Amino acid sequence: MAIPHASNETSYLLPPNKEDWEGHGIPDFVYGQEELVMEGVQWPRGALSLLNTPPLSHFDSALCSAWRQRMELGLFRYPLGALPTQTLPGTVGFVAQLNVERGVQRRRPQNIKSVRQEFDPEQFNFNQIQPGEVLFRLHGKRDRPGSVQQEDILVVINVSPLEWGHVLLVPEPARGLPQRLLPGALRAGVEAVLLSSHPGFRVGFNSLGGLASVNHLHLHGYYLAHRLPVEGAPSEPLDPRGRLHVLQAVPAPGFLFYTSRPGPDLEALVSRVCRATDYLTDCDIAHNLFVTRGAPPGKTSSSSALSGVRVILWPRKPSFGIKEGEAFNVALCELAGHLPVKTAQDFSSLTEAAALALIRECLLPPAQAEDVRAALVALIGQEEQ
Repeated sequence: MAIPHASNETSYLLPPNKEDWEGHGIPDFVYGQEELVMEGVQWPRGALSLLNTPPLSHFDSALCSAWRQRMELGLFRYPLGALPTQTLPGTVGFVAQLNVERGVQRRRPQNIKSVRQEFDPEQFNFNQIQPGEVLFRLHGKRDRPGSVQQEDILVVINVSPLEWGHVLLVPEPARGLPQRLLPGALRAGVEAVLLSSHPGFRVGFNSLGGLASVNHLHLHGYYLAHRLPVEGAPSEPLDPRGRLHVLQAVPAPGFLFYTSRPGPDLEALVSRVCRATDYLTDCDIAHNLFVTRGAPPGKTSSSSALSGVRVILWPRKPSFGIKEGEAFNVALCELAGHLPVKTAQDFSSLTEAAALALIRECLLPPAQAEDVRAALVALIGQEEQ
């Protein structure tokens, strides 16, 4: 896909000579609040891909052109073409994809024993990545008085990609932050979703014990040209002011946070979510988080319009390492309804019932889930009125 850019724009491409990569420097992608796309993004009636999404935003053009170049230069562990994809028959709407290479060639997970484990500089971390793997530095301008300054976020290729455009959002890697969600990182993730005009650009976070394989703070971002169940799944409010909802529908029950406005509303959402994840981390409860455009909380929405951003949080049983022999491992995208399957045999035989059974094995026991629910409701209720 050719991504044109004006001659006076920053180029996010590497120089043609590999010898020049190390001294190339990291280009900045600077954006203002006016570039956040809050309205008009929707799923078309026909099939969607990156090739037929009119028009791509500036963010999409920068990410896609730079990501494609790195793929052509062989900086990934494997080439990624169009993945075999199917929607599993049933009521949920699981999107299954066959990605054999990721199952075989991805980096082995680190030895993680606790959700609260400290950063270890002796283990692999994002200060050790190769020249050329960083696409750009994401930097949000804050022009309003009193607004929180956004820390710089490196946008880095995931060398074992799930899907096209799979990147990692890494806040200031030299700080050596452990894999514990922080407001600046989440804000960047939500704003990245809003910088994209593609309805299928999503962002997510896996905690330690929630299948994060590297204990160095990062979020995932990637394109998936398919609707997912969580975009319009029905929810019920858990507090009178509508700040916290619960998704009762499958793939898995989770806590829903929502905003349709940038600025103070988005800042409040970020603060609220991070208070919840801080509680879970302090209690050594593993969790996964998913950010997607979606419908407002309430009844099921079948509309193609995506009027705001949904942030879904799933507390779950801890799982350390990769389970061999399973069709897929349950983390952020699987809980949202996207199932990257590791073998052709599993891809051809996987059913909705089998997928739900795998996911349910990872959920908290009912009594503990009810305790977490009560704690989060109380936590949100402590906010200033």
